[in-house]
Amino acid sequence: MPTDGSILFWSGDQQIAGFRNTAVLSPVRQVSAGNDVMALTRDERDFSALRYEVNGDSFDLADYMQHNHVGGVLVLKNGEIMLEQYGLGNNENTHWVSFSMTKSVVSLLTGAAIADGYINSVNDPVTDYLPQLRGSAYDGVSIRHVLQMASGTDWNEDYADPQSDVATSPSDMLALMQFMGEKERVAAPGERFNYNTGETNLAGAIVRAAIGNNLAAYLTRKIWQPWGMESDATWISHGPQGGELGGCCLAPVLRDWGRLALLVMNDGVLHDGTRVVPEGWIAESTEPSPGSDNYGYLWWLNGDGSFRASGIFGQGIYLNPEEELVIVVQGAWPQATGNSLGRHRDSFFKAVEAMLHGE
Repeated sequence: MPTDGSILFWSGDQQIAGFRNTAVLSPVRQVSAGNDVMALTRDERDFSALRYEVNGDSFDLADYMQHNHVGGVLVLKNGEIMLEQYGLGNNENTHWVSFSMTKSVVSLLTGAAIADGYINSVNDPVTDYLPQLRGSAYDGVSIRHVLQMASGTDWNEDYADPQSDVATSPSDMLALMQFMGEKERVAAPGERFNYNTGETNLAGAIVRAAIGNNLAAYLTRKIWQPWGMESDATWISHGPQGGELGGCCLAPVLRDWGRLALLVMNDGVLHDGTRVVPEGWIAESTEPSPGSDNYGYLWWLNGDGSFRASGIFGQGIYLNPEEELVIVVQGAWPQATGNSLGRHRDSFFKAVEAMLHGE
């Protein structure tokens, strides 16, 4: 099991051991499940005939599991489990780190904080909640800009570069605030998309400051327990007494990611009709932003009404509201990102969608 070195540069067995043991390797906060579990009915299908193509070659489900180093795949159609399969030694009880899928959870919690009156609107200045950043490039930056990855501040998100900002930014929150506050402005706020995990750690800090509590406790109270998640989850924090990383590292079981996606598909409305987020928040969150046609409020957009929560090393949720389809994948790609791996993932998603169309 890895005990040192950046998580970005683990490989092979290190990844597999580390991705399912982040609670052992890092300080975490607990997201607690309740007593009432949301049942997921099963209508499992035979996926042996599924085929997808990449560069003219044909692949099946087994090929996808192997090629993309898949730890788990879950397919929900109309709220029912069509496929649930595990690899890499994982099972239904495995807690697997999600990386940047967590950003989309922070998007939901931002909406919840607005619904609860803790945040006035996404047009509020970041510095109203994080006064430590006054006098920095974040003057004039709104919460909306941060959610859209368009603050205009400088940031290098190169996962392969050990000297990049994403690899070298401090984990301690006070040090991170200083690190981010020293960044230069390279564009006007709202104009240029620049993927920035450090900034989504600030997004998490904004919600914490607004609610006066930790994200894990807020997630527990607003979603995890009332929506009926089956298992506790952990969330890596900024040190033993620190708040959670807004940009990374919630670790639930696979089926609870499916449940979370179903809440999004239900427009953020709980079983009893209670709204977690304001009416229209999901639609607003999944609209293209001025800086990018492919990004909303911490959600990736596919341009056809479907959208994704994505994390490095192959983590993701694909949501297609029109088809009432959810696909969740956990993985351990050999590198953080990769064109071939991404093509296999996207082609697999589309093949599943085509297979289940109209059902």
